[in-house]
This record gives sequence, structure tokens and C-alpha cells, in this order.
Amino acid sequence: MMLGAIIGDIVGSPYEFDRGEKSKEFPLFSNASRFTDDSVMTIAVASALMKVNANDTDKSIKAKIGDEMRYFGKLFPNAGYGYRFSQWFFNDKMDAYNSYGNGSAMRVSAVSWLYDNIDDVRHVARLSAEVTHNHPEGIKGAESVASTIFLARQGKSKEDIKKYIEDEFGYDLNRSCDEIRPNYHHVESCMETVPEAITAFLEGSDFEDVIRTAISLGGDCDTIAAIAGSIAEAHYVIPEDIKRECIHRLSAELLDVITEFET
Repeated sequence: MMLGAIIGDIVGSPYEFDRGEKSKEFPLFSNASRFTDDSVMTIAVASALMKVNANDTDKSIKAKIGDEMRYFGKLFPNAGYGYRFSQWFFNDKMDAYNSYGNGSAMRVSAVSWLYDNIDDVRHVARLSAEVTHNHPEGIKGAESVASTIFLARQGKSKEDIKKYIEDEFGYDLNRSCDEIRPNYHHVESCMETVPEAITAFLEGSDFEDVIRTAISLGGDCDTIAAIAGSIAEAHYVIPEDIKRECIHRLSAELLDVITEFET
């Protein structure tokens, strides 16, 4: 339920910053494949939400998410965080900083598995974004990804998912990956990565193909693949050999949260 995002992150990690060849033909795993901030923060949000109870308010939910993000950020300080986010998790008094970066979207997947209606999913996704990424586009990125995962989890067709995301969030999902790929470059905003990740999911024929398609776009491809993978997990079955390759690259602290989340 979180492995889709983590697999996308690990598979994409050697190719971030346009180090790939914009091809779907590449080794899924190598000695350079490792988890990055995308995986760490995905697990941090999941860890926080498992601590939420019926007495929590929006404020206390955000506080729990912030606490877990800071805890895991300090536990893995070299996972490749952005400058402002690093400043935030090392400064316990720093507030959200109006970011519209894709960090809000790549870490949100647990929300879609823990809540059972679209309104709750969108609400908690918004809260998870607002801890740091309280710009409207940062919030929209988290809400749209969480919604896409939830709808896929509910068995909605790709056509229905596409229509919902276009109608509710205004993203252009009509460009094909072949149209996106030639001029795509390294950007980290929600506006220029979330629609591309959703498009990779819409075009992919199975879990692995979604990951390969996302990475073939180039740019911030570990995050794009993390987002696409988080959606694909809700629609496709993850092959066991890919799961194994992912799991043995994770630390005990991260695996403990995954195990608790999935039981």
C-alpha cells in the first residue's frame, strides 16, 4: 500500500536530473538504486496517520504529520531533500513555507488507503500538504494524487479517473507521453510533474510499464515515478520480484512502518 511510491523512487533514483536517456529500456535495479526523500517522507506521513485517532482535530493531525516528517528527516538527513525542506525539518519552529513543489504529491499515498471516502481522502491530503506545501498548487498536487489513488483503489476505470481529475483539478491530461517527452526537463513543481505522472499511469499497461513510462519522461523522474507508482499500485498487481528488490534496499526503520501499515 506504500510500495508503489517507494519502488518508483528507488527505480528512478539513478536517472534523476536527466541522467537517463528518455527511453523505457533501462535496468530496473542496479547498485545505484536507492531510496531517497520521496520514500522517507511517504513513510513519515504513513507513520503519522497511523497515530491519528477520533479525537484528533485538523491542527493535531497536522502536528502529528509534522512531527513524523521531522523525525524521519533527521533520521535520514542525506536522502536528497530540497534546501527549504531541510531548513524546515531542522528548525522545529519554522512554519510552512508556501511551496508548490512536488514534495506534497509524492508523499501522500498512505492517505488514500487509510480513508474510505473521497471527501476524507481529499481533506487529509490537504492537511498533509499544508504542513509545508501550503501554496494552492502544492495542495492541489497532493489532493489530485490522493484522489487518483483512491479512485483506482475503488476500481474506477482510467477514463473515469481522467475525467474526475480534469474536472476537479483542471490538469491537462490530453497530452501523450510521446508528446511530453521531447521538450520535458527537470522541474519540481506540482504543476509540471503531477499531470505528467498521472499521464504515465493512464498510458501504462501494467505496474512495471507505468514505472518505465514515468522514468522515460526524464527530469525529476524519481519523484514522477514515485507518484505514478503510487497510483499504479492501486490499479495493478506489483510483481513479487520487484517487491523483493525494493524491500532489501530499505532500512529496518522504514520497513517497520511498512509492516505495521500493511497489517
